[in-house]
Amino acid sequence: MALLARLGSLVLLLACWWLASRVTDPRTLPSPEAVAAFVVREAASGDLLRNIGITLWRVVASFCLAMATGAVLGIALGRSRTADRLLDTPLLVLLNTPALIVTVLAYIWLGLTETAAILAVALNKMPNVAVILREGARGLDPGLEEMAQAFRYDRRTWIRHVLLPQLEPFAVAAARSGVSLAWKIVLVVELLGRPNGVGYAISYYFQLFDVAALIGYSLVFSAVMLAVDALLLQPLDAHARRWR
Repeated sequence: MALLARLGSLVLLLACWWLASRVTDPRTLPSPEAVAAFVVREAASGDLLRNIGITLWRVVASFCLAMATGAVLGIALGRSRTADRLLDTPLLVLLNTPALIVTVLAYIWLGLTETAAILAVALNKMPNVAVILREGARGLDPGLEEMAQAFRYDRRTWIRHVLLPQLEPFAVAAARSGVSLAWKIVLVVELLGRPNGVGYAISYYFQLFDVAALIGYSLVFSAVMLAVDALLLQPLDAHARRWR
C-alpha cells in the first residue's frame, strides 16, 4: 500500500506539472516531455553521467571526512565535560556559519582546488555530526558501563561491544541527515568554483536560461540521492533500530 501511495502521489505531481506547463510559457515551465527529452540528449552526449559521477565522488569524499571527524569530536565532547566546555562555543559558531561563507573562505585560503571544495563541504557538515554523536555519547547506559568494568573489558572490547552498539542509531541519523545536506552544499561549491559536476552544469544552463536543463539535472540527481537513501541508508537505519 505504501508503494502504491507513493506512485499515486508521483503520478498526481506529474499530472499537475503537465497541466501547469500547458497554461504557462514553455520557457518558464517546460513540460515533463521536454525535460525528459533534454535528459535523454544529455545522457547520450555523456555529460549527464560524467557530471553526476563527479558530484557523487565529491559527496562521498566530503561525507566520509565529515562523518569521521564529526564522530570523533562528538564522542570526545560527550565523554569529557572539559572538552565540551572548551569546544562547545567554537562548534556552535561553525554550526551557525552560513555554508556560503565557509565555501568562499575555503576557496580564498586554499584556491579553486578540489581539496578546498571537499574541505568546504566537510566543514559545513561536520558540526552537525558532532552535535548528534555528542548526544549519543552523553546518553550511554551506565549499567553497561558497570558491566564493562566488572568484566574488565579492555578499550578495544569496550568500544566494540559497549560504545558502538549504543551510538549506532545516532550515527545512522547523522548519516541520513548528512547525505541530504552534503549533496546540496556540494552543488553550491561546484557552482562557485569547480569546472565540472552538477552544480557547474546548473550554473552553465542558468546563464542560458534553459529551465528544462535546470529541472532535468535537479530531478535526475535527486532521484540518484533518493535511491542511495532507499537502498543504503534506510536498511542501515532499520539495522540500527532492530533491537526495538
